[in-house]
Amino acid sequence: MKPLRIAFITPFFPLKGGIARFSGHLKDALQDGGYDVVPVAFKALYPEFVSKGAVEGAHAADAVYPEDVRLVLYNPFSWIGTIRSIRQLKPDILLVAYWTGLLAPLYYLLRRLTGIRIVVLLHNLSSHESFFFDPLMRRLLAALADGIVTLSKSVFQEVTAVMPAIPVLQLFHPIYEPEEETPSKQYARRALHLGEECPVLLFFGYVRPYKGLDILLRAMPAILQREPALRLVVAGQFFEDPEKFRLLIEQLGVGGSVDLYPGYVSRERTALFFKASDAVVLPYRSATQSGVVQLAYGYGVPVIVTPSGALPEMVHNGRTGWVARDCSSEGLASAVGEFLDSRKNLTPVHSAIEVFRRDFSWQSFAAAAGTFLEAEASGR
Repeated sequence: MKPLRIAFITPFFPLKGGIARFSGHLKDALQDGGYDVVPVAFKALYPEFVSKGAVEGAHAADAVYPEDVRLVLYNPFSWIGTIRSIRQLKPDILLVAYWTGLLAPLYYLLRRLTGIRIVVLLHNLSSHESFFFDPLMRRLLAALADGIVTLSKSVFQEVTAVMPAIPVLQLFHPIYEPEEETPSKQYARRALHLGEECPVLLFFGYVRPYKGLDILLRAMPAILQREPALRLVVAGQFFEDPEKFRLLIEQLGVGGSVDLYPGYVSRERTALFFKASDAVVLPYRSATQSGVVQLAYGYGVPVIVTPSGALPEMVHNGRTGWVARDCSSEGLASAVGEFLDSRKNLTPVHSAIEVFRRDFSWQSFAAAAGTFLEAEASGR
């Protein structure tokens, strides 16, 4: 029997970010499951002055997009060639990644001009930074989607409330296992000039307003009062002026306990940061889900999160991490205190993380998503 042909429209490497990483893992898992997956990648999402597109050091030969596809989100003229290529590919169904309303016009045209059914892989329904046109984009999404896959219960509930007629499959965000040889904690700490015994917290990933780095920094005086030797490591690309945070660090008087590493983090450096850490902190103001949690679990590191969006769904409180009582600096400092109380015996935490890793695999995600795609391709 001919395998289902899926045209997967999404960012892939060499573009940066969690969506591209997620897409690469899902493509591989679907292919391993016997599906014929054709990647249709974005060459760029935003203009260069907004976001530097390709991974540093990447070469064109590393890209997964075909030579005749040059899809640029901000250039509608590039959409026409993509639509033509998809028609030639003759897929059974389109799987499209969605995380911002800016994608809705492209996908709407794809659905109308190709006639091929679309399943939307919905990372979040609303943009993290909302725009005035979000309601219109949401209506376009409802008009183009034949089926929707969500990665959390909270997004599933949001979608079914506003789009009750569309079939929706609730799944999860799988675990990111390390893709390279990981260093020892001792080596990682030496490389980052960290003491071997001090507690180390990690804030990792893009620095945007909704991710609440300022909340974590404002919690630091109370945290250091509890544990003066603690160090906070911040690693990731800043979408806000880093000087704003350096000034806040200086005002709070915590400069000797905070290390900033602004800029894109390679996979090798990623392993270094996570292996050096005792816990990863996500002080988000708003969230649907976050790949940082799954990345931390992949390295066997517990997390400390705010009760924002779907973050608590991914944390077994007191077992795989800790959930703050609220999104305030005080609430976050209290959750870090709970972590510090448990730090002398984290063996049960690490054991619980291992169980979590087995239950949330890419293989089980791809199997469930593939069955859903087959049903939607056949028109149910």
